[in-house]
Amino acid sequence: MATSPGDTLIDGGHLLGKLAAAALIAPALIWSSGLIPGTSNLYRLFRGRRRHALPLPISHDAVDSLRIAGEMPKSLAILEDVVQHTLSNLHTIHKSLQYWQSRALGTDSQLVYFMMFQRGPEAFVQATSQALTSLRSNGSPSEYLLHSASDMFETKVTALKRMQRCLAVFLSKVYSEVDTRRDKLTESSDQSLCTLIVALDFVFRELEDSFGNAGDGQIVATHDGNVPMRLFKSSPEVHVGSSDAVTESAISLIYENLQGLDSFVSSEISSHRKPRNITIYWLPYTFGAIGLSACSLWLLRHSSLMGSSDMDNWIHDAKESAARFWDVNVAKPTISIRDLLLGVFKCTDKCEVRKLEAQSTAESLRRMLLAFSEQTLNEEQPQDASEQALMDTVMKRYEEELKHPVRNMFSGELARTMLIEIQKHRLDLEQSLVELDRIVKANRINLAMLAALPTFGLSLLLLSPVRALAVHVQGAERKGRIARRQGRLLLIQAEQKLMEFMRCKDNEMDEEACFNFGLAVYALDRLYNAVEFHARGTDEWFRVREDIFQLAMPSTGMQRKKNILSRLDSMYECLFPLQHL
Repeated sequence: MATSPGDTLIDGGHLLGKLAAAALIAPALIWSSGLIPGTSNLYRLFRGRRRHALPLPISHDAVDSLRIAGEMPKSLAILEDVVQHTLSNLHTIHKSLQYWQSRALGTDSQLVYFMMFQRGPEAFVQATSQALTSLRSNGSPSEYLLHSASDMFETKVTALKRMQRCLAVFLSKVYSEVDTRRDKLTESSDQSLCTLIVALDFVFRELEDSFGNAGDGQIVATHDGNVPMRLFKSSPEVHVGSSDAVTESAISLIYENLQGLDSFVSSEISSHRKPRNITIYWLPYTFGAIGLSACSLWLLRHSSLMGSSDMDNWIHDAKESAARFWDVNVAKPTISIRDLLLGVFKCTDKCEVRKLEAQSTAESLRRMLLAFSEQTLNEEQPQDASEQALMDTVMKRYEEELKHPVRNMFSGELARTMLIEIQKHRLDLEQSLVELDRIVKANRINLAMLAALPTFGLSLLLLSPVRALAVHVQGAERKGRIARRQGRLLLIQAEQKLMEFMRCKDNEMDEEACFNFGLAVYALDRLYNAVEFHARGTDEWFRVREDIFQLAMPSTGMQRKKNILSRLDSMYECLFPLQHL
């Protein structure tokens, strides 16, 4: 049975039931919500989930004035919903596509580990059995797993890229329609609304055809054997002067088509989504749960609930150990360090006595030196004479007297010089004892700190939450740095797609040009959201918003786009990689 391109059907007969259910539920939701009749509440169901996104390529001033006045045209609101749903679906596909592409670039060991342990318990059992089967057939389990990983990644990436391409082309065509009709979209006129309904119906039909062509254009079974099952419904023929019921029905069908698009995209990529963390880390979670369960059972056996006093005894011993640890390693060393720090430069009574003895010995030695020098040299010595000069006189006399030991047994100055020398040694010893007291007191601080080392280690562990809190306080700065890095990467991505768009346009490759422009709009939407929060507090936000807005307009010339990209890359602080951040 041949069909025209407009009647191309969607691959995957298993999706027909889901699509039929979505087609039946969507109108019921709209009608039960009171959205029809009455266009004032028509968008409540979808716009309640609206996120802040890249504005449509329409004058900011006109749209802002309409929002403030509460006179937003229906056509403009419908387009915003269509664009935002498409961007949301593109983002879902992009996250999964990015994940599988990064996985495919892993090493062989990482791929084998992923295939065995990061796809869930069912996949683990299946991969293990298949690996054992290949081992029995003299094959290599690792080669088999690597081959399976390659096939799986290729399948998933191909399917996701196919969906991404269809949605990017659809987004590009919607943006082109907006750019073509931007002067009329701000007018609350029946002509603008009717024209938009016809245009969207045509674009949805092209999207359905692209889905069918992406699935090799196969024709699936019909819903009742005769009537083909379609993904999107055609809007009734509307024109200026059509009744309100016809217009309301056409608008409701647009939202039904949006519901159908969400359901179809969700169904198509359900088996290609990025796996959840619980699937990736199921093995650590399983062992953790087993360990936690075993620990809980062991504690329960030794608790009072089972008639055991072990837990109470352990708690009592732990309290005593903690109190003893506190007393030995915290309280006493801290008090010792405090006392030593307060008294390290203060002399005790014993230290004071030693200082007085050393001072008295020094005065006695000086008197002895002066008296000996005056008698030896037969002249009066100045009172400020240095101790070293006086000691030189004594040593010279001592050397002379040593030459006549026999004479000095009965008379001479040898005994006297020896007594002076003994007094000198006594003074040095007393001064050394005074300094030694100070050194010992200073070392007591080191010993007390050494005893308190376990306490310092425990304090560092306890300070970790405080450090985490401080890091959390600095989260705004870290988020700003991450936003700048992400913004620059998205700017590079948008620049690449815009350059590719212009190249394809110059070579009259319309399909590729639409695809690249759709991806550029998606990158600009993410860039808009990445820099908005941190740029709103600065004066440059309005200029950044205007530049991104101009990049997303299909009618903006390529030379102007290049100038804007250069300005975004080097002028704005919210995108500039500051070194001190």
